[in-house]
Amino acid sequence: MLKHVLAALMAVSLSSGAMASGPERGPNGGWKIDAGARHHVEVVLDGTSNVVVYLSDERSRPVAATGFTANATIVVNGTTHRFPLSPADGPRLTGTAPVAIPAGSKGAIQLSIPGGSTVRATF
Repeated sequence: MLKHVLAALMAVSLSSGAMASGPERGPNGGWKIDAGARHHVEVVLDGTSNVVVYLSDERSRPVAATGFTANATIVVNGTTHRFPLSPADGPRLTGTAPVAIPAGSKGAIQLSIPGGSTVRATF
């Protein structure tokens, strides 16, 4: 009996893992990642020190960045770099890293939402 229960649990866990969605390419060429239950961020890294983050809602509609703030934490060659992102035109937050950030770098965006909540998106 225990073998059957364990086999059923393994089958469910394997199938749910296969159905989970990971990051996807956004319309601006970056990785679109969940930022809490109500927002997405698309992180665009182009090999320069400029970092652009596009905000969208849970239905992937652009959200004006006015009132949002964020901090980026990105690892380049084993060194962690932290820097602020500020609202720009439309749905964009922008910031300048202390070094060039290669496309494909790993990191996180901590997003402060107007009204006081904070969410995190890891890429």
